[in-house]
Amino acid sequence: MPYFIDGYMLDAKRRELRKGDILQPVEPQVFDLLEYLIANRDRVVSRDEIFAAIWKGRIVSESALSSRINAARTALGDTGEKQRLIRTLLRKGVRFVGEVRETDGTTPAASASAQVEGAPAIATDSASIVVLPFHNMSDDPKQEYFVDGVTESLTTDLSRIVGLRVIARNTAFTFKGKAIDVKRIGYELSVRYVLEGSVQRSGNRLRINAQLIEVETRNHLWAERFDKPIVDLFDTQDEIVSRLANALDTQLVTAEARRSQGSLHPDAMDLCFQGMACFHKGLTNEYLTQSRGLYERALALDPGNVEALVGIATADGVAGVAHMTDDRSARLAAAEATLIKALSIAPQHARAHAILGIIQISTNRAAQGIAKCEQALVLDRNFALAHAFIGNGKNQLGRAAETEAYVNEALRLSPRDTNAGYWMVWVGFAKLQLSADAEAVTWLRRGLESNHNYPLGHFSLAAAQALLGSQSEARAAAQAGLALDPAFTIRRYRAAISSDNPIYLAGRERIHEGMRTAGVPEG
Repeated sequence: MPYFIDGYMLDAKRRELRKGDILQPVEPQVFDLLEYLIANRDRVVSRDEIFAAIWKGRIVSESALSSRINAARTALGDTGEKQRLIRTLLRKGVRFVGEVRETDGTTPAASASAQVEGAPAIATDSASIVVLPFHNMSDDPKQEYFVDGVTESLTTDLSRIVGLRVIARNTAFTFKGKAIDVKRIGYELSVRYVLEGSVQRSGNRLRINAQLIEVETRNHLWAERFDKPIVDLFDTQDEIVSRLANALDTQLVTAEARRSQGSLHPDAMDLCFQGMACFHKGLTNEYLTQSRGLYERALALDPGNVEALVGIATADGVAGVAHMTDDRSARLAAAEATLIKALSIAPQHARAHAILGIIQISTNRAAQGIAKCEQALVLDRNFALAHAFIGNGKNQLGRAAETEAYVNEALRLSPRDTNAGYWMVWVGFAKLQLSADAEAVTWLRRGLESNHNYPLGHFSLAAAQALLGSQSEARAAAQAGLALDPAFTIRRYRAAISSDNPIYLAGRERIHEGMRTAGVPEG
């Protein structure tokens, strides 16, 4: 029977691979390899088994096998970096991990049409989404190109989310202008989520609506609406796309984590989503420990899982960067080593570059760390976190006046980011460095309102309030910080200087004195 995989059909009897109605050219050996991996997708296949099955025991080089595996990935639109369909497991072998459907020869659409209303959705083994063509709600049909541009760019940006399978633009646009049944689309494309929306232009303003729908339940998980004046049409499009993509990243992680928590046997990616969701709750030792533990479980299941490696490094790195541990140097060194390993597997991983950047920034290598974050932005131009990290790095270089602009850019790209609270606190740090204590209080309060679970934010607010002479508010802020991190002391904070820049060091002394006045333990 034919296999259906992510918009492709592999017909073993006819020895054909098709994408829609288009026959895909595939070398015979590559076709054999695809068929063998799909047929044995319930397990990891060793390299020796592949040699025996495909080459019939003939002696061939490892590079020949690697080239055929890469060709098999390419035939299905996969890559060696993402490995969303064919995954190589270090020292174990290869496994086909994509969702596969077997039918009696009917097309996916015909199978979907035969389903009765209310039947359960076709299961898929991976987080998956289709961005349906946004509707042009304007009177002017000439705006269609702009609306289509939003849809295409959003599809591209979402494809950068590791662990998310995004249906290709060409497939999604076959639904343009048609009446939409979300559940039927789920059947046809084997996706868990559908994103749909509309764009309406009136004069010099745009109104954008978008909603994320879970296919199986038809529940609306998230909706966004915003109005924006048009200055430059393409700049406006970029801003729309970046805001939606960054917000969807968080929403999809949350949805996937919630879904997988009910699973008796979560796979590595399920555990990674849970680790991400736990990390988003806040920077406390409890959440960091839980997050790291989930990533470690994922790595035990899949030793080459890049997301698990980056997650473990992030937990270790944040504990050091945010002064939440007495073994700061060791935690940061461990995080750096883990990230270097991750980047050796996936050198184009934007988040790994950015996290390595903030670790370098926090270990007296700010210029080097900023360069790493800039490299992350080359890989993902809308990566808001990298902009915020650069702003932090400017502070370490004694250029605190530049921090606010970088954080504002991060907030423009992702105004509701789960990390936004930390970024605002970093501006508060910078304002303290500049002796702009009243402005520091404003930024620190904004940051803590966004995410209360940031101990260093509370201690910094305590310092700012003390420097302004607001003693009762300072002591309250210090107590709030100690409730989250009872082991925090000024001694720990002083020992963790992340820059030897004299301007930076002078500003730090003011902060130490403010903390002391606020009643933060000396240690």
